[in-house]
Formats: sequence, structure tokens, C-alpha cells
Amino acid sequence: MDAETDLIEDVFTSAEKSLTDDEKHKLEEQNKRLIPEFKANQLENQAQKHWDLFYKRNETRFFKDRRWTTREFQELIQDHPTLPSDSNECRKLLEVGCGVGNFVYPLMEELEALGQTNNYFYACDFSPRAVEFVRSNPKYNEDRIKAFQCDITTVTIHHHIPAQTIDIISMIFVLSAITPTKFEVVIKNLHRLLKSGGIVLFRDYGRYDMAQLRFKSGHKIAENFYMRQDGTRSYYFAETELRKLFQENGFEVITNRYVHRRTLNVKEGIDVPRIFLQGKFKKL
Repeated sequence: MDAETDLIEDVFTSAEKSLTDDEKHKLEEQNKRLIPEFKANQLENQAQKHWDLFYKRNETRFFKDRRWTTREFQELIQDHPTLPSDSNECRKLLEVGCGVGNFVYPLMEELEALGQTNNYFYACDFSPRAVEFVRSNPKYNEDRIKAFQCDITTVTIHHHIPAQTIDIISMIFVLSAITPTKFEVVIKNLHRLLKSGGIVLFRDYGRYDMAQLRFKSGHKIAENFYMRQDGTRSYYFAETELRKLFQENGFEVITNRYVHRRTLNVKEGIDVPRIFLQGKFKKL
């Protein structure tokens, strides 16, 4: 980052953003023209198609490698309590919504650099095209990683991974792309995959994020759920609802907070505030 750009550190808080009158007006405007039910159903039925087209257009160029994950989630580079300290058992990690590998491959590299080679990675995505990008990476080796296509809102995940075998599941900007009526079945699927004491590492869009406030009339599907221009969808989470979702499906909340991030570029006169929700949830 050059001298003209200043990134203010993330601020963690359990408090929801207070809206200005202008922001309240923007949310009211969104309600003037909602997406019709038939169109909402069509978006649901064609969700995989829209994500496949997204990766066809962008290939591996859209997302940057997520090299921040071990800073935020130290569990990724620490011994995990589901394994005895003297165990030779391989630690198993699952990335739900792997995209083209921007999370899993940097993590594999970092663990190798730390001498932590006793890990096995599963990586799944809704988009077959995204999975093919993961598999075509020169680092792909099924002795260390298995990538496969599945719909996490169905039981297909259990065709690939036995129950109670996973130590850590990451779900980074994934649940928001799923229709809210299916959130509970997703969390139940994660619970079934994890060992007792296993954890879910979560990061996604927070309520009243800048991107939510920018949607115009005609893009809202349901409360806090929107259609993007390319047909993919995005939900914006509140801390209280995410806490309830995990607690009611067999998890203990370790952390669950909003992340307020503000990026300033003095030269360009840009001030970009973002709101994410970040949590760690432990299987009881």
C-alpha cells in the first residue's frame, strides 16, 4: 500500500450500525418495487447457472488470494482440540464455497512454510466450473486435497465426507449467497460433518453494509436479501440472527461480531466503509 492510501484497522463490535436519515430513505426506496415471486423462484432454480456464468466470465481473476485468514482465524495454524497433542492423526479441514481456490491454496502454502504438513483439505463449491479451476491448479494433489461439486443445502455433501470426521470448517462469504429459508439445513449439515468440539469459521456480509444500501428499487427479493446485476444473490446478516441460527442447531458461540472496515485513499478521495460479520462456532 503506497503513502497515499491509508487502511484504518478493523473495529469489532456487537452493536448494529445506526442508520442516518438518508440511509433509512434508501432502504425505504428499495421496498417500492420488489422482485416478483416467480422471478425469485427462477433465481433460486438457476442459482448454479448464474455462479457458473460468473466463473466463466471472471475465471481466476476476480477474487484476490485470502492471505488474511490465518490472522483472523488462528485456529487454522494451531493444534486443534479435537486431536490429542501426541496424535499422528491427520487434521481434516473443509472449505465450503471454495471458489477457484483463493482460500485453500494460500492456507496450504502457509501451513507448509510452518512445517505443518499433517493436514488434509476438502474443498467444495456449488459451481462445477469453479471446482474445475481448483482441480486444474498445479498444486492440486488428491493425496492432500479433494475438491468436488455439491449443493450444501442438500445431503450431497455427505456422499463425499463421512459424518463426524472434520476438525475445522471455513465458510467465508458463502451463506449470504443462499436463500434464507435454507440457512438452517446448511448449519445442520455442517454440524453433522464436524467432530465433537470441531469449529466453524465464518465471515460474511453484515447488516447495513455499504453494498446493501446501494441496491436500487427492483433488486430486493426479501428482507435483507437481494439480487445482483449478474443474477447472483446476497444476504446481509445481523449478529443476533446468526447467533440464534448456530445456537439452535447444536453450536456454542465462541465469537460473533461485526467487523467495521474503512479504507481511505487520500489521492483518489475514496472513503469505503464496509461491514462484515465474523464468528467462530463450536460443535457441542
